[in-house]
Amino acid sequence: MAMAQTWDPASYEKNARFVSDLGSPVLELLAPKPGQRILDLGCGDGVLTKKIADLGCDVVGIDSSAAFIASARARGLDAHLIDAVALPFHDEFDAVFSNAVLHWIKRADEMIAGVHRALRPGGRFVAECGGFGCVDKIRRALVTALDNRGIDGESRVPWYYPTPGDYATRLERAGFRVDSIALIPRPTPLPGDGSPPETLHRLARRCGSAHAECGAVRRRRAPNVDSSHHAS
Repeated sequence: MAMAQTWDPASYEKNARFVSDLGSPVLELLAPKPGQRILDLGCGDGVLTKKIADLGCDVVGIDSSAAFIASARARGLDAHLIDAVALPFHDEFDAVFSNAVLHWIKRADEMIAGVHRALRPGGRFVAECGGFGCVDKIRRALVTALDNRGIDGESRVPWYYPTPGDYATRLERAGFRVDSIALIPRPTPLPGDGSPPETLHRLARRCGSAHAECGAVRRRRAPNVDSSHHAS
């Protein structure tokens, strides 16, 4: 059963600002240049989106949270309420950027296909997300606790934490050339007093990153490029 996610910008600012603060490496990997048109997939409250815009880029932010979109627009950003699995763009962007979002998207193949359509030929998809093993002990404990109460715990897990190989295969199948993808350990202390109820609540709602998966992929430059091209 799919579980709807709700987000509160004020709570996010207080308890999860570390997520965007840790986004600098993937922003460096994006290497945005003035004049480039860039889509921020899952822009949240727009903190990183604004950094890209301030570099002279033409940036569009999308998110499935109306509250986050309102916060992003309050920063003067071009932000829209759009589901990541239903992107309406075609051959429009030089790059698609995403930070700490893809692990919330369990329908990954639909999202990846939409990203590929949104990019101009030769465009790049640069993203970071929770990777295989992220908050694994907490995840297993929550699933077990629900199972013991007669609830299908696995169906309630809101995250998809892939291995690099799994995600690379999905990307290549959609027509991308994978330039780099890696699983990077990143233990992250959560803010607050560390008490179990508070920490578990935040993990269940926001996902404190234990691992991050970073990568850069490029759309094939022409429709007839060999689809068997593999990651370098």
